[in-house]
Amino acid sequence: MLLFAGLGNPGTQYQNNRHNVGYMAADAIARRHSFSPWTKKFKGLIAEGNIGGEKVILLKPQTFMNLSGQSVGEALRFYKLEPSDVTVFYDELDLVAGKVRVKIGGGAGGHNGIRSIDQHIPKDYRRVRIGIGHPGVKEMVHGHVLGDFAKADKEWLEALLDLIADSSDLLTKGDDNGFMNKVTVGLRDKLQPTGANDTPPPKVAKPQAPKAQSHIRQARPNQPAIKVPETGPMAAMLKKLLGKD
Repeated sequence: MLLFAGLGNPGTQYQNNRHNVGYMAADAIARRHSFSPWTKKFKGLIAEGNIGGEKVILLKPQTFMNLSGQSVGEALRFYKLEPSDVTVFYDELDLVAGKVRVKIGGGAGGHNGIRSIDQHIPKDYRRVRIGIGHPGVKEMVHGHVLGDFAKADKEWLEALLDLIADSSDLLTKGDDNGFMNKVTVGLRDKLQPTGANDTPPPKVAKPQAPKAQSHIRQARPNQPAIKVPETGPMAAMLKKLLGKD
């Protein structure tokens, strides 16, 4: 038996957040492999199914991200699993959007969900890091992570989630390199224009910093618009200047 955990925050207000891409991956896997309906257990939602001949428990912790380890730890102990039986899907700021990397063990990399899991189980579990890109400015990270995926992200995101679900049998076999290769090549082929040899990385909507105003502009009160005369000599002159009939 294997445990696949997708990380995110519960609640409809978070469901399209970049931080919830782990939940999205778990949902995609459940759909693709016809898992059982989600039920409440281990401070989370679980679904059961088979992938590549292996029984898999899917888990979406409902404890909020920074307490994810409570849910994962309970499930691991209940099923008497080893950390090597656990695979965690989560968002990664330091990967280009659409890129997927798999590793076993390592640090939390600033991710609160992984930090929590590390506090509840040994660290040698598999981590599937799903790139969401970096906004480029440290001050914008919080809003980027907890912001929704933009409409421009829809094409590559849906393709990526489908590929993760379709390739998950390789994870059950421990073929991490095969999984990464299949997802990478599959995404390239899906997004590559017909006849093109190379494909650019997914187009990702980048957040815009608020437009700065000068202190003079900020201090200046809003002025009412000047009313343009519609009749009379001034109106006739303006029509000539503007080329209006």
